[in-house]
Amino acid sequence: MDFAFDATTEKLRGELLAFMDSHVYPAERRVAEADAATAASADDPFATSALMRELKAAARERGLWNFFRELPNLSYAPLAEITGRSPRLAPEAVNCSAPDTGNMEVLAQFGTPEQKEQWLRPLLDGEIRSAFCMTEPDVASSDATNIETRIRREGGDYVLDGRKWYASGAMNPNARILIVMGKTDPDAPRHRQQSMILVPRETPGVEIVRPMHVFGYRDEWHGGHAEVRFHGARVPAANLIAGEGEGFAISQARLGPGRIHHCMRLIGMAERGLELMCDRVAHRVAFGRPLAEQGVIREWIAESRVRIEQARLLVLKTAWLMDTVGNKGAHTEIQAIKIAVPSMTEWVLDKAIQAHGGGGVSQDFPLAELWAGARTLRLADGPDEVHRRSLAKAELRRRAAEG
Repeated sequence: MDFAFDATTEKLRGELLAFMDSHVYPAERRVAEADAATAASADDPFATSALMRELKAAARERGLWNFFRELPNLSYAPLAEITGRSPRLAPEAVNCSAPDTGNMEVLAQFGTPEQKEQWLRPLLDGEIRSAFCMTEPDVASSDATNIETRIRREGGDYVLDGRKWYASGAMNPNARILIVMGKTDPDAPRHRQQSMILVPRETPGVEIVRPMHVFGYRDEWHGGHAEVRFHGARVPAANLIAGEGEGFAISQARLGPGRIHHCMRLIGMAERGLELMCDRVAHRVAFGRPLAEQGVIREWIAESRVRIEQARLLVLKTAWLMDTVGNKGAHTEIQAIKIAVPSMTEWVLDKAIQAHGGGGVSQDFPLAELWAGARTLRLADGPDEVHRRSLAKAELRRRAAEG
């Protein structure tokens, strides 16, 4: 087996690492210092900041743009990992941030030529952002067939009524388009009741109710999560994606790549946590000797390296399978990484926080925010328990077929 990256990937890795050093990490410090002129709008913390516009322009000038669309998964993996080291800034800077990547994939795979021209093109160019509205507060959304938002056909339009929350990206005022999943036919077979439709943000009847916090954070990484209500919001029938009853299938096609992209970035988050832990314990003294000489600390460091390498190899295998046999052929591995990688990252970051003492939970280090992001991904795109259930059923079926 050849674990080396090809020449194109290595070149992009070098350029992206240089961009992180020259632009992204210094920008982190500017954000941490709450530079009101460049970090975020004083009126709207979810608005795309002047600083982010600078980063995006610099990245695009260097050709560091839309990796997820331009490269196979196996080449994208090490690049996404690098951006995961600064998840608040780096993914958006290179136009590879959620939920836009998933929404662009949906439009590219299922959109009409008109939908692609109106919405996909400005998303690919980084001119606008988008939101994804699937999860609902009143039902167990781990079972996507539970959703209750109604999408009713009325003449040449569809009319939406319902309530969503944790609508990723919806707090950003530049999220000009919302992809909404709802029921067009409650009487159809269970997996044919749902559809997806494009709803412009300014549509009358669309109400952005409030930002949803994540472990106390406003979660500005992805344009914020929002509670959104639809009160008779009317859009043209041409805004339906693919056709009535296709919503569940579209969601599965969307979430597969989204899950591996999250896991790629999580590897980078874990790597940064391990680096910070090593730096901290090398210089802190307790009970007469550096923390790095304490046996328990060395166990954490060693175990972190083992867990990161195991997770990275599984992610790379999954990426290779997606490139060679498609998303369906990699279904088992996609579920496996979605179970393993967030938990691994959460563990490593927890140990890094512990090694930092009070500093670990403070705003002076990125660890607490990274941990919150990793912990959230044990719920987002399907909770651990749903993936374990599905993976176990697949293993049992495989064994029964062999027996």
